Amino acid sequence: MSNTVSSGPVGSRPYLLLATTMLLWGSGFSSSKVIVDHLPHSVVATLRFGGGALALLVALKLSRQAGGRQRTSPRDWMRAAGAGVLGVFVYNLFFFWGLSLAPAIDGSTIVPVMSPVLTTTFLLIAGQEKASAARVAGLATGAAGAVIFFVGSGGEAGAGQGRLVGDLLFLLSACCWAAFTLSGRRVLAGIDPLKATTYATLSGSILLAIYSAPSAVEVAWQDVPAYVWLNVVFVALGPTAVANLLYYRGIGAVGPASASIMMFVVPVVGTACSAVFLGESFGTVQAAGAAVLLVGAVLAVTQGRLPARRRAATPEPAPTSRGTEDA
Repeated sequence: MSNTVSSGPVGSRPYLLLATTMLLWGSGFSSSKVIVDHLPHSVVATLRFGGGALALLVALKLSRQAGGRQRTSPRDWMRAAGAGVLGVFVYNLFFFWGLSLAPAIDGSTIVPVMSPVLTTTFLLIAGQEKASAARVAGLATGAAGAVIFFVGSGGEAGAGQGRLVGDLLFLLSACCWAAFTLSGRRVLAGIDPLKATTYATLSGSILLAIYSAPSAVEVAWQDVPAYVWLNVVFVALGPTAVANLLYYRGIGAVGPASASIMMFVVPVVGTACSAVFLGESFGTVQAAGAAVLLVGAVLAVTQGRLPARRRAATPEPAPTSRGTEDA
């Protein structure tokens, strides 16, 4: 599988690509919240990823004209499409449903922090990562932080149970994204990252469009403000088309475990955007839970140190003996 690792200039800067991805994703939470406040959550998911799919199809067409065609086997296409069902369709049903019930600041903490925790947990269970004391302690700390966070969201004054339900939906979307991340290496086994991202986004978007059609018919489209459409364009191009492509390239270069470490940039960006643009904030209990969760997650994924995975950022192929190769 080492042949699937991105080569050339992309292989020399995977963490720069992943950092750009996290900045785009972090800003996408507050921007998506603006749209959800005016349109049904299923319609918003369709607009975001349908627009992203169109942008990726254009990029794929241009790449074919520049570099010629490369045949894709039906098995490779099905793998990418299957990843789209999980990472685009199911993930976004949970995510945007949760966003319609809970603040964007909750999603920007739960999804990017729990995703690498869940990814690491699966790798440990599958025996593809070592269960060191630091990792076990980190997972336990993260679990405690998650409990505190959810207790805080349920007890938030004036929030009722809506915020708690929304946060639980965010947790389900994090489960989907962890599975999507783990499937990345296998999906990229015989297909270019641009093709894989395009097929995955397209297949998920088609399912989203079918699911959201009844809600879309009831929308008064003429009353949607212009700034909402500006946010639709931004999330479709930036946090969706560009970010997902860069994320797949990052996974192809360094593997899902190392790529998931970069997810810890997202809560910082997402929290800042939610506070500045939406005026959102955490309650005291939620803030404490978020801090404990983040500390536990970082400890679980990094084992208290930066692993020697930086070697994967060089143009040399990644060793095939790494546990994450078969994820």
